[in-house]
Amino acid sequence: MPVGQNGGMQIPAKAEYAIRALLTLAASTTSLSAEHLAQEQELPSKFLGAIMSDLRRGGLVTSQRGPEGGFRLARNADEIMIADILRVVSGPMAGVRGMRPETLVYEGEATHLRDVWVAVRAALREVLEHVTLGQVLRGDLPSSVTRFTNDPDAWITRHP
Repeated sequence: MPVGQNGGMQIPAKAEYAIRALLTLAASTTSLSAEHLAQEQELPSKFLGAIMSDLRRGGLVTSQRGPEGGFRLARNADEIMIADILRVVSGPMAGVRGMRPETLVYEGEATHLRDVWVAVRAALREVLEHVTLGQVLRGDLPSSVTRFTNDPDAWITRHP
């Protein structure tokens, strides 16, 4: 996840748009065009078109041309993890300067910083690898998510 200008971790727009489009597909019984998905979720159409191509190449959606064409989920919504989507459109989770945390080596006082980055990645996985599109669509989130959302402190943004 990229770090924003304010120093906080950010979910890229590309990832959020991909998830919103896939939720719309998950709720549909028919193929939907990228234009329809963009309109439905109030997303930039051209950008979403590129995202849908990435999702197709990543095996999360299929596409068909023609009057009955459009996009469909490639698998059941309960088989697509949020982490799958993020990896397709944004790459590995919790990289540090574009590197996998376990490959980093720090010296001196920072020796144990790698452990922190590996733990951050594990915490992201704890949520994102256990939540499916179907669960989000139904609002039936697993305890790995609700244990965080039930904590009032989770809803408070901290600033320096």
